[in-house]
Amino acid sequence: MSLKLSAAALGALPNGVTAPKYVRADLKPGIFHIGVGNFHRAHQAVYLDDLFNLGLNRDWAIVGTGVRAADAAMRSALQAQDWLTTVVEQEASHSGARVTAAMVDFLAPGDTVAILAQMIAPEIRIVSLTITEGGYYISPATQKFDPAHADIVADAGNLDAPKTAFGLIVAALKRRRAARVKPFTVMSCDNIPGNGHVTENAVAGLADLVDADLAAWIRHNVAFPNSMVDRITPATSDRERTMLRDQWGLEDGWPVFCEEFKQWVIEDHFCNGRPQLEEVGVTFTPDVAPYEVMKIRILNGGHAAIAYPAALLDIHFVHEAMEDSDIAAFLEHLTKTEIMPTVPPPPGADLEAYRQLIARRFANPKIGDTITRLALDGSNRQPKFILPTVRARLEAGQRAAGLALVSALWCRYAYGVSESGKSIAPNDDNWARLQAHAKRAKDDAKAYLEMTDIFGVNASDPDYVAAFSKALQSLWTKGVRATLGDYRAGRL
Repeated sequence: MSLKLSAAALGALPNGVTAPKYVRADLKPGIFHIGVGNFHRAHQAVYLDDLFNLGLNRDWAIVGTGVRAADAAMRSALQAQDWLTTVVEQEASHSGARVTAAMVDFLAPGDTVAILAQMIAPEIRIVSLTITEGGYYISPATQKFDPAHADIVADAGNLDAPKTAFGLIVAALKRRRAARVKPFTVMSCDNIPGNGHVTENAVAGLADLVDADLAAWIRHNVAFPNSMVDRITPATSDRERTMLRDQWGLEDGWPVFCEEFKQWVIEDHFCNGRPQLEEVGVTFTPDVAPYEVMKIRILNGGHAAIAYPAALLDIHFVHEAMEDSDIAAFLEHLTKTEIMPTVPPPPGADLEAYRQLIARRFANPKIGDTITRLALDGSNRQPKFILPTVRARLEAGQRAAGLALVSALWCRYAYGVSESGKSIAPNDDNWARLQAHAKRAKDDAKAYLEMTDIFGVNASDPDYVAAFSKALQSLWTKGVRATLGDYRAGRL
């Protein structure tokens, strides 16, 4: 017999499921969050839940919303259980379930009147974002905000009814300024290098299209802290719903399964106060960049490195990829020889210990993270997680054969067929374009590098072009396993 999650059920949760230690009626909103997905609920919301459990800062609860049509489904599922979420932390040797209650409302996506009314309320002192790497309107090649994007141009022309996250933020800040209400901090929680700077460029860049004085006011008065976020959090499927019901006796329409490890490093730069998150393990620092470079290049770059060979070999789960000796050896060799030498260690960090930690996290058999999720959105992720490391090596006069192989594997994946002949479903908003170039690249590898908006100056670097071409040719003639072996043996 299972129990359906709801506020009324909090006092009678099944054995082994931890309930919040606070009364939800004591919470007051302080954070408005755009993008209530699995990662937010496994990360930011958990840290706040921990804080509230300590009896601290209960005026910093979350009100959520979204800007995509798909966000309505999440809202519907959470509304049916009074905005509660079950978070299941899983390690190889143990696991645990808890119910979090840090979110007190979730405004309907598209209800601009209600959303802006909440965002201009003085008690909202932080607006946070998890809108994915692809949600920032960044040119892949320049990594700068694109003010000519149709969505941005549309919001600039109709700021009373914005559709994007940045349109909502600019509209709210404009109204707060007019009403002499102190601005909120805008805090990105997405995996983007310099995410605070990127967010500021997007918000102020959109404001520039509307009102130059408003843009200048935003740049001078609004804080955009950089942050580094980390917790492996797979997508939810019926697999996770069934596991929660069968193992813990609890029914949740959209539970979150994740690893036990979590990390959050934030630049201590806020314009309207902040919660005492340092009390629950968050690191505040004047400079996030060293932590960010370490994580993005080793962890996110590592994800990309294993995703495409695994997909081409029809491997479904990430831990299964780590059980494959060829893929695991490729990741270790690539990380040690090409990635780690480009990473300046943060204060007190041991890069080799961090590499080993990442490998153990990838190998966690209980997480159920999928190769499909890791391979998602390569056109946005390669320019953030792989190609900057390529550039660093080439500028230092070093080879980047393994990193070129990662992108060649991505090209081979975009062809759309695994080595067994199995069709690979579209997995990128630019899939049709990627596939067209990938098909041409089977005979002429340079055809894939024609996408200079993705590859940037790497596409014209003779050493990179040669390494990419050799790797892709090997993938088509010898196959994935032989090519990975040739790389490790120094033959690529």
